[in-house]
Amino acid sequence: MKKIISTLLLVIIYSVSSLAFAGPKVEFKTNMGNFVVELDSEKAPKTSANFLNYVKSGFYNGTIFHRVIDGFMIQGGGFTPDLTQKPTDTPVVSESQNGLKNQTYTIAMARTSDPDSATAQFFINVKDNQGLDYPNAMGNGYTVFGKVISGTQTIDAIRKVPTMVAPAPKMGRMSDVPTKTIVIESAMILK
Repeated sequence: MKKIISTLLLVIIYSVSSLAFAGPKVEFKTNMGNFVVELDSEKAPKTSANFLNYVKSGFYNGTIFHRVIDGFMIQGGGFTPDLTQKPTDTPVVSESQNGLKNQTYTIAMARTSDPDSATAQFFINVKDNQGLDYPNAMGNGYTVFGKVISGTQTIDAIRKVPTMVAPAPKMGRMSDVPTKTIVIESAMILK
């Protein structure tokens, strides 16, 4: 009887955890290891669709993590290894009011001071960043649209890479650039 109950509990736990991770999943392969993000297309439908369009088109392949701030976040998806910014599609409307929080290992859209300016660049929080949640001091937050569900050791390795100020075409100089080029070799939707 105990064995049957234990088996039933495992089935229930597995079923519940499967429901918790029902969104589309994207695997990133980098020169520092791999990680998988799960998107929340229910709470962030426009942002998730925008992100998946970039993944499907191969846009992220060959881009880098160009901004790394340990104790804050790692940002990528918009620059080539020589720090040239790639042209993007039309910006997506902010969904920062969706209730998702900028917690450790969540993925959110990078943007300018305009809340509706996010295009391709994203960041992964490496700590809980409540100051980025809606509403923040400027009234707007940053749209969280998923979380890292495997490969957190890769995120932790990336956040520890030393950084520098580097020359960047058309931008002059950029700060917080990793001293080691961290390349996104591929991003693909998992079946």
